Amino acid sequence: MDELIVQGEISSKILTLRGKHVMLDRDLAKLYNVETKVLNQAVKRNLKRFPNDFMFLLNANEKNELVTNCDRFEKLKHSTAMPHAFTEQGIYMLATVLKSDVAIDVNIAIMRTFTKLREFSKHYNALAKQLIEIDRKYEKRNIKVNCFTFIASEPKRSEQSVAV
Repeated sequence: MDELIVQGEISSKILTLRGKHVMLDRDLAKLYNVETKVLNQAVKRNLKRFPNDFMFLLNANEKNELVTNCDRFEKLKHSTAMPHAFTEQGIYMLATVLKSDVAIDVNIAIMRTFTKLREFSKHYNALAKQLIEIDRKYEKRNIKVNCFTFIASEPKRSEQSVAV
């Protein structure tokens, strides 16, 4: 039960930005029980561990979109600092930078959540594929029915009136 609550809390913090599943520095800091400033300082001290595919800064448009669409980001509205977004690999790398027991436990929970998210995505994609196939079959049948109806309702040439 406890693990489900933790996974639910974590999964609610996972966002999709630039086509990647990410978590923001402020959400990770809360989970790790540290200040966002402390987390970002640790990242700055170990910048080589965080290439662009592990972590990136949000741009102004992305930040504004988050503030507009998510009430929990209201505090970001007046912040001059751009939030960092961490991919799954970047979050894993945070465990090597933040060496507390809390960080280790949270990282394990986050990795499990990302794994469940991937499993869900596989099932969702398979279901979406099946729905597309059903749509295609229905479209083909619908077209055949429409063609058949059109041909059947077309008057025979002998019955057509000829204008003189």
